[in-house]
Amino acid sequence: MKKEILGDIFGGLSAMLVAFPSAVAFGLVVFSPMGQRYAAFGAQSGIIGTIALGLLAALIGGAPRLISAPCAPAAAVLAAFVLEAFQKEQSPNEILLFVSIIAILSALFQLMIGSLGGGKLIKFIPYSVVAGYLSSVGLIIFSSQLPKFLGTPHSAKFWESLSSPQSWSIPSITVGFASMSAMILSGRVTRAIPAPIFSLLAGLLAYYVTSQFYPEMQTLLQNPLVVGPIDPVSLGSIFGGLQERFLTASTLPISSLQIVMVPSITLAVLLSIDTLKTCVVVDALTRSKHNSNRELLAQGAGNLVSALLGGLAGAGTMGPTLVNISSGGVSRRSGLLMALFTLMTLWIAGALVAWVPVPALAGILIVIAYRMIDKRSLAFIKEPSTRLDFYVTASVILTALVWNLIAAAGVGFTLSLFLFLRDQIRGQVVRRKSHLFRSKKRRVASELDLLERERSQAMVFELQGNLFFGTADQLMSELAPYVGKVKYILLDLKRVRSVDLTATHRLDQIRLDLESTGGQLLLSQIPRGLEKERDTANYFRQVGFVTDESNIKVFATLDQALIWIEDRLLKDQTQGKNQTTVQLHEFEPFKQLSDDSIGIISNIGTVQKLHSGDRVFASGDVGDQIYFIQHGSIQITLPLTGGEPHLIGTFGQGDFFGDMAFLDQGSRSADAFATEETQLFVLSRKAFDQFTVEHPRAASRFYASLSQTLAARLRHSDVEISTLQEA
Repeated sequence: MKKEILGDIFGGLSAMLVAFPSAVAFGLVVFSPMGQRYAAFGAQSGIIGTIALGLLAALIGGAPRLISAPCAPAAAVLAAFVLEAFQKEQSPNEILLFVSIIAILSALFQLMIGSLGGGKLIKFIPYSVVAGYLSSVGLIIFSSQLPKFLGTPHSAKFWESLSSPQSWSIPSITVGFASMSAMILSGRVTRAIPAPIFSLLAGLLAYYVTSQFYPEMQTLLQNPLVVGPIDPVSLGSIFGGLQERFLTASTLPISSLQIVMVPSITLAVLLSIDTLKTCVVVDALTRSKHNSNRELLAQGAGNLVSALLGGLAGAGTMGPTLVNISSGGVSRRSGLLMALFTLMTLWIAGALVAWVPVPALAGILIVIAYRMIDKRSLAFIKEPSTRLDFYVTASVILTALVWNLIAAAGVGFTLSLFLFLRDQIRGQVVRRKSHLFRSKKRRVASELDLLERERSQAMVFELQGNLFFGTADQLMSELAPYVGKVKYILLDLKRVRSVDLTATHRLDQIRLDLESTGGQLLLSQIPRGLEKERDTANYFRQVGFVTDESNIKVFATLDQALIWIEDRLLKDQTQGKNQTTVQLHEFEPFKQLSDDSIGIISNIGTVQKLHSGDRVFASGDVGDQIYFIQHGSIQITLPLTGGEPHLIGTFGQGDFFGDMAFLDQGSRSADAFATEETQLFVLSRKAFDQFTVEHPRAASRFYASLSQTLAARLRHSDVEISTLQEA
């Protein structure tokens, strides 16, 4: 326990050393477009966000070791909004109010997503869209920080800064370059100090050395190269800021609040993705499992409190979290300690934050922005299979750079739908098709010969995936060629996940076309509980697809449907022939015996008549009888603990069962019951042994014929198993 506490202390402290300078930098990114006087406000906002979000997310969330703090996506979205609002000449108070409203609404959206179970769905946003969005965030942060790195005037934009070298500041470039170099080389120099802290120390050192040659850098006031004085954080200042924003809100028309809805939703989704992405990495490193919805609730609560206190929005961040793990953090306690260490740092060294060089923070953010750009996605254009993914990523990036991140979010989500449809349409809806699979009903040799000749009259399709408007044409093209060529088309729906109205309409077209040619459509294993617990069978009835008038046969299992088709095909072939009770000499084991021998056996056996559902024997029963089906059918099932019995096979007229117990006189291994009015001829081993003593040659012929029939069954089972393996 002591070791775990020490690990959490060191982990929380190390995470704070990474999160603190990053939070200050992200705060500057958001509010610096409003002018130098808001740089300190931005730094304060980042620190408050680290404290509030770190505490609440760790207390409510369930993922151990996860560190929550302000992050790059939040900074990019809010900075884009602030810049656009500032260019429209909205007042600073209005801009600050809108930023708070966006943060509050995004937090509420996160709470809603988590409470509705949307945590699992967010993770299914395509990688190409996420890569494009994160690359856009990286490019926007890079372009916003380059002027600060170069030390150009605040009003200068990215291209103006690049095209005007005369406006560059040597002190700013010196400090920024030192910080950026340290950020890049920190891993090679030392692993004991987190890269952002090592980079910030290098920037502070470069600033001190450079200030010896530029005395104006040694003053705090009116110095654009430092954060500047930060007002002390107190409950009074926080509530005073809230009161001022409330008064501003009371003067705004309701219509003006419409501009915050899209940024709020965008921010909520991005922060959720960032958090869940970090949680997945933590799970992989620590062999744990997070609860997505609980984490989103925790993040939403943390961001809500942070926004109410004037803090910056954030998420579960990768950098501080990985540092926490590598430093020994093992529980949620490390996240709480990170927030408390940040609060202590603000109280003890808050005045020193004012001397943090802005170019040093710009150098840190430029490196972070570069690492956010997904360079691997550029290689997607090389291969035809990934070229569309490249175009999606490029479209999101281009939209973000030409317009803004909010428009890019809309493009990203739209393209996500197209990618989903593409993947669904690419998939094959027909898993397997064949002319009449064999059912599990045992058939005598003559019936098997007939079915083999007639198997081309039936077609079985095993469907899979989603049957919707995107795959309806594919389904139609698979089924249409067999209309008019077969009597029966059987669709097995066991592996179908969803069915929409378009696909149902196409299936109804197939039904009508089949009926016009004398055929029939059959369905088996219609799934239940799909799409918000919708009963698919009931849905088929509601849309008029499966009704009494439609003449569609529906079966609970595939085997039941196959048996029905086989019986119909056999009935068509034996139409007009008299169906009589099968006599003993017609069963395979008796065909080699004389009439006298059969007459003797008929006297030592008994006749048993059964109704549908009557049980012949149960698993575990002791018996030595073999049963010959003279009329009707028997179903053999294997009972399973806690589940439905497994169907072994159905034995029909002219077949026999119970041979295992007849041969080894052991206990029954399965259940047997009649499925219709049935008549059995029952022969016990004890009675047959007496026959064997008196008629050894006839008994020998019986056993030889029985062995041949059982061997044929085994061969048939081998073929059946091979077919299943190939499927």
